Amino acid sequence: MLIGVPKEIKNHEYRVGLTPAVVSELTQRNHQVLIETTAGDGVGFSDDDYTRAGASIVADAAAVFAQAEMIVKVKEPQAVERKMLKAEQTLFTYLHLAPDVPQTNDLIASGATCIAYETVTDSFGRLPLLAPMSEVAGRMSIQAGAHCLEKYCGGRGLLLGGVPGVEPAKVVVLGGGVVGQNAIAMAVGLGADVIVLDKNVDVLRRLDQHYGNRIKTVFSTAQAIEDHIFEADLVIGGVLIPGAAAPKLITREHIKQMKPGSAIVDVAIDQGGCAETSVATTHQDPTFIVDDVVHYCVANMPGAVARTSTLALNNATFSYVLALAEKGTKRALEEDPHLLNGLNVAKGKITCKSVAEAQNLSYTPARDMLLEI
Repeated sequence: MLIGVPKEIKNHEYRVGLTPAVVSELTQRNHQVLIETTAGDGVGFSDDDYTRAGASIVADAAAVFAQAEMIVKVKEPQAVERKMLKAEQTLFTYLHLAPDVPQTNDLIASGATCIAYETVTDSFGRLPLLAPMSEVAGRMSIQAGAHCLEKYCGGRGLLLGGVPGVEPAKVVVLGGGVVGQNAIAMAVGLGADVIVLDKNVDVLRRLDQHYGNRIKTVFSTAQAIEDHIFEADLVIGGVLIPGAAAPKLITREHIKQMKPGSAIVDVAIDQGGCAETSVATTHQDPTFIVDDVVHYCVANMPGAVARTSTLALNNATFSYVLALAEKGTKRALEEDPHLLNGLNVAKGKITCKSVAEAQNLSYTPARDMLLEI
């Protein structure tokens, strides 16, 4: 298969779809790989590194999209990239379509087969290609939140862990999944007062068993959310419904009643955000303030630690990229129901039920599309 990797063009996005190590594995199996020049510069991989791994370097993204059978990216294709997609191509990347109507419309119009990292599953019902970036984002959320609490950022002027004689900041984590677990680990490590809310008692039980009295676990209800975010210094939004828009757990009225100078890090922003006041921001301009509450809503948080993120992502995606290359898209999807769960758009039809429901579009089950791919 001819696999193409364009340079990421989203604001301050430095990650790259394939590392030289993965390229080498592919080329040793007689697959061809096209890399847009300087695609790996942001994470320290030079064109020479890719050439030594067996890739061919091309001048621009247009050359990648014109030739490749499969496009491997990190972030969702931007408008200019979507215009270059062709019906016979497979796109393999993060898509986060539920809140993104323009992207959905463009992918439908392209006719391409679009597989989203974030809805690929495993035999345990987990999301193996979302997990590494959720781990990174969860850990980063505490770093970002601690910064937001600094006075010059509009925050309360608090040190997250306090100092002897001064109590630490109160951190409320909404969601005990992968994002939440990693946020908790960092917050506990810094000495914050941590409370986690989740609807799954088994999740809360596991967290309690792991951390004991170093955290407080609370079953999530509307009342419990209100009670705790009103007292919070920092709120981490780590909720996820796979493929669907994030639930709006924090309303505009809630924001008005939160402490002045408190902060929200809405990690769920890729899926629309869990606060009604959340609007996607960039690394260049990451925060805004609503009713004296600092909002950090960067939609590609792991891009800030691009090398760590790229290596972690490639560790997870490699086996799927190899399967698609070795078997071809159709056979790979037929033989792996978990990869098939990643199919979001194919031949002009929505094949992810959550996306269809979020945008009030017609839905075609992914397996029904296999004959057309």
